[in-house]
Amino acid sequence: MAATGPVVVVGAGLSGLSAAIHLAARGREVVVVEARDEPGGCCGSASLGPYRFDTGPSVLTMPDVLTDTLGAAGEDVENSLPLRRLDPFYRMAFHDGSHLDVVAGAQEMADNVRALCGPHEAARYLRFRRRLGAMFDAEWSSFIDADMTRLRAMARPAALLRLAAAGGFRRMDRFVSAQLTDERLVRAHTFQALYVGLAPDRALAIYAAVSHMDTVGGVYFPVEGGMRAIPAALAAAAEKAGAHLRYGVRAERVETGPSGVSAVRLDTGERITAGHAVIACDLVRAHTGLLPEAAGDWRLRRPRYSPSCLVMHFGLNHRPPGRAHHTLHFGREWAATFAALASGRPQADPSLLITCPSGDATAAPDGHATLSVLEPAPNLASGADWGRLTPRLEQRMLSRLADLGYGDLSAAPSITFDPPAWARLGHSAGTPFALDHRFRQTAWLRPSGRSRRVPGLHFAGMYTAPGVGVPPALISGRLAATRILEGGR
Repeated sequence: MAATGPVVVVGAGLSGLSAAIHLAARGREVVVVEARDEPGGCCGSASLGPYRFDTGPSVLTMPDVLTDTLGAAGEDVENSLPLRRLDPFYRMAFHDGSHLDVVAGAQEMADNVRALCGPHEAARYLRFRRRLGAMFDAEWSSFIDADMTRLRAMARPAALLRLAAAGGFRRMDRFVSAQLTDERLVRAHTFQALYVGLAPDRALAIYAAVSHMDTVGGVYFPVEGGMRAIPAALAAAAEKAGAHLRYGVRAERVETGPSGVSAVRLDTGERITAGHAVIACDLVRAHTGLLPEAAGDWRLRRPRYSPSCLVMHFGLNHRPPGRAHHTLHFGREWAATFAALASGRPQADPSLLITCPSGDATAAPDGHATLSVLEPAPNLASGADWGRLTPRLEQRMLSRLADLGYGDLSAAPSITFDPPAWARLGHSAGTPFALDHRFRQTAWLRPSGRSRRVPGLHFAGMYTAPGVGVPPALISGRLAATRILEGGR
């Protein structure tokens, strides 16, 4: 049955804006409602005096996905959102004092590996890099850029066989360590498992695709405005395409009738007649009032959340010399740190991801800089007393930063985001990383992008396939729009 009325998108994060762009660019009437006063969702920012910090993603991978999203509205990324490729992509600093710069180019990267690990490991690295590429190619069209709400997506034997041949159903740590022998290099290509909420010995090797995105595909950053420039550009493109964006209003209830979605009611008392609704916000919270009971998804009966993180943002009165945009300082411990997270305890010797953006004049006054430090942490399901734990972890982080050569930052202006802070921002279980990507929360087993029992109700964002991250969020929005544009209810 054909739907009448506009499409209402709930949430102006990356997935909601992507859905709005693709729909409006194809002539659909679109209304986006966002409870906050600006677009961004998880890709947000915070200010402290003259300093501004990115509070979500700190870099962009796979820029072609963003280019295609803006291109759907006729926007050229070079004009609307110029990007620069970081060099190095990452700096990996190891506990023994050595470091590895992850750079563009297979041979250039092999040269860095040779300098760190020797010629034999460099040769192994080149073979591993080719296998990593084969893995990524095997899963892109069938598992990442694919609509997992369709029954036919569940039966692709050729794709499954190709992925199995590439090693995708092994454990990530075994897949990598079978090809690389230097422990430092293994860590550099398995720490990304944390991005999908799992330890390397629990994550499937298919998530080595994240390593491919980070270490081969390249890492990018907006030329101006920091990461918040991405949702700002997407919102502008959506409005230019004809979407109506409303900020500072909250969707309170999706109403349904005999044929499915009929309206979305706002906290202003207004009722927007709708033929379709795209829910692009925290899906677990949406099921506690926003959505009708019939929209329940069996996949969310026992959600398993990713670990959270504690992040300290500092305003510096100087520019630290010689720092990469991204530096990952590995702790001495490895397996034990993941075991601690899995049991709901803080890591005893955590690895720290430090972001020191350069070239962004909007982040700090001239001659000043910002520094952001992320430590993995348990989510709120651990039951930890964060009122007592957060100050202790802050002091430990300050001490560790001083030992790593960042100086005494105890008097620097700072903001801390801990799991309770993430919960106050609307993230279930106090984690900004949504559900983890264990097997039963992967691909077809992740919460569906479409309600089976409520025609016209669609979902986008981190809780749906393909999952967590900027490119997956943009893809999920496009997939939701495609289902609506196909006209079926």
